[in-house]
Amino acid sequence: MADTSFDVIVVGGGPGGYVTAIRAAQLGMKTALVEREHLGGICLNWGCIPTKALLRTSEIYHYATHAEQFGLKVQGASVDLAAVVKRSRKIAAQLNGGVGHLLKKNKVAVFDGAGKLDGGSAGARKLKVEKDGKAVAGLVAKHIVLATGARARSLPGLEPDGKLVWTYKEAMVPETMPKSLLVVGSGAIGMEFASFYNDLGADVTVVEVMDRILPVEDEEIAAFAHKQFEKQGMTIHAGAQVTKLDRAANSVTATIEAGGKSSQITVDRVILAVGIVGNVEDLGLEGTKVKVDRTHIEVDHWAQTGELGIYAIGDVAGPPWLAHKASHEGVVCVEKIAGYDGVHPFETSNIPGCTYCRPQIASVGLTEAAAKEQGHKVKVGRFPFIGNGKAIALGEPEGIIKTVFDEKTGELLGAHMVGAEVTELIQGYVVARTLETTEHELMHTIFPHPTLSEMMHESVLDAYGKVIHF
Repeated sequence: MADTSFDVIVVGGGPGGYVTAIRAAQLGMKTALVEREHLGGICLNWGCIPTKALLRTSEIYHYATHAEQFGLKVQGASVDLAAVVKRSRKIAAQLNGGVGHLLKKNKVAVFDGAGKLDGGSAGARKLKVEKDGKAVAGLVAKHIVLATGARARSLPGLEPDGKLVWTYKEAMVPETMPKSLLVVGSGAIGMEFASFYNDLGADVTVVEVMDRILPVEDEEIAAFAHKQFEKQGMTIHAGAQVTKLDRAANSVTATIEAGGKSSQITVDRVILAVGIVGNVEDLGLEGTKVKVDRTHIEVDHWAQTGELGIYAIGDVAGPPWLAHKASHEGVVCVEKIAGYDGVHPFETSNIPGCTYCRPQIASVGLTEAAAKEQGHKVKVGRFPFIGNGKAIALGEPEGIIKTVFDEKTGELLGAHMVGAEVTELIQGYVVARTLETTEHELMHTIFPHPTLSEMMHESVLDAYGKVIHF
């Protein structure tokens, strides 16, 4: 008979849940993890990792079809879609097995099934685990961490059907390459798929209900990206709404409304990328003090819900909906439970955001507009990729790095980038903000040459009228 009594039970094995479980075990707590589908969750199996594999393929194809820019001749480059998808799924499977190994190594008990709160009181929370309608186990723990994640949001009249109208899942495993594609929503998910299919030759149209694409990004960065996407051949409608989808045998006609005018476009496939909905159903929250606001569980800075002993982390606990947010939030949660010395309340202000389209986009902290709205007098620095030798040598001269400082204190309020490899560069500014670095330390930091990172230095210098190479 398997053990059923634990110190901590984590419900959900995504990047928040499995990291939380491992850290709890490291802290000496007897830990169980309950997962109903895939270890690694959406991120590893159907999100972050396999999409990056797809985007790497489209990036290489782009370079192959533009090889003459590098003095090379490449003839007959073509796309083997089945092989592209197979590689992506193989990588996801490899990492899924790796998560299982890590859990076993850290002696976390794993239960295959769906977890649901089943009464109990503080100090003895009960959880029942079921699989395909059959009981798997009845577990008890003092602390239960809900890390159940989220799923794609649907809109009335635009519901995905898996054939003509896709969510991210269908978009990752296409059986045939669509010649034309409509992407509804221009956040990270929407623009990554738009970039992938555009680079592989599809005629891509993007519709965004907000007045600009990438609405959470700095306005200047989003405008730069918009121009790059259009140069690549995308058609973008901002401040527009898809009001109707008429589905034929193998195509979809979408009605788009913008500025009081209506137009139609017929495409092979539609990708719906309009946000996510928290997985709060069937968790047994009824009768508890756990509060749910618009499908997301309300928590404090320690991930504690309104019910003592019940916690929530990751996507189900609200934005930002990022894997690294979930992982860090879970670590803070269990370190607080364990009374770990030095644990700090969870804050979202230093969480970087990355979008892996072409060009890449990355940011941390406040946008220029948000900083001004909060009452800061700001100094803003900018440096373009065209002024950087490494960027030119790479054949990637299109991009910009922008930094926002508080004029009075020199605090780095935010950093925003668009261009090649900025998703790797952003961490430098994340460390700077975590260390509460000012412009003084950044200006006196030596950046290696030739690297793209030199632009980070130059952007800081520019904010203070000291830029060298532009």
